[in-house]
Amino acid sequence: MCPRLLEIGPFTIYSYGLMLAMGFIVASYLLTLELKRKNLDPNLGNNVTLIALIGGIAGSKILFLLEHFNLFIADPIGMAFSPSGLTFYGGFILATILIYSYVKKKGIKFFTIADSVSPGLLLGYGIARIGCHLSGDGDYGFPTTLPWGTNYSKGTYPPSAAFKSFPEITSQFPNGIVPDNTLCHPTPVYEFLLCAVLFAVMWRLRKNLKPDGKMFMLYLLFAGAERFTIEFSRLNPRLAFGLSEAQLIALALVALGLYGWNYFSKKDKESKPI
Repeated sequence: MCPRLLEIGPFTIYSYGLMLAMGFIVASYLLTLELKRKNLDPNLGNNVTLIALIGGIAGSKILFLLEHFNLFIADPIGMAFSPSGLTFYGGFILATILIYSYVKKKGIKFFTIADSVSPGLLLGYGIARIGCHLSGDGDYGFPTTLPWGTNYSKGTYPPSAAFKSFPEITSQFPNGIVPDNTLCHPTPVYEFLLCAVLFAVMWRLRKNLKPDGKMFMLYLLFAGAERFTIEFSRLNPRLAFGLSEAQLIALALVALGLYGWNYFSKKDKESKPI
């Protein structure tokens, strides 16, 4: 693990921040390519990316603070301005709302932009997950004996701390403490690989999916299914039916994606001459 990549005096480059930035850059570049292909102003890509960046970080922080409200009440300044503690779905929801408001004012159809964003968004998310892996921030999975099990002892949130609230794991170790050098599932790497494959599928299909909106629905299906699957090997508290908060949100995204896919498929059939 390498949470800090470079330190020059007071200036520090963090691996998570660098990979997050790279994710946004890649997503913005792919968005620009799609806007050009659709004969839209490519400068829209910069504005949408900026809105996504601001809304994504703010929304991620807000949801994280709500999830850890007791800690936020105890230390509001420290929690609010800590560089760590971001929950993706909060950022996704707020960024989507802000982008919707922006394109509506511009007189552009939301789904035209949403479709253009979707492939890059999925790949950018996967790239940002590599930052989670390099920083060892607790997004890794349960202990494993598989040959690619990863040692997160030098991460910002080592196993001895991360597994404290998981008695089914701690009970397997002496004194109920999981050693920091315990090998764990590198779930951020799993997510990156899954996102890369799903991105390739979306990029191949992007020119043929009609009407506008269908690509965004495919994104919801892919992103929801990917996260739902990964969570089974990840150390997140289970809220209901043995599922984590992320899995419940992922199921909602899959349901919305299925509904939207069927809706736009029917709309496409109705628009074609008999």
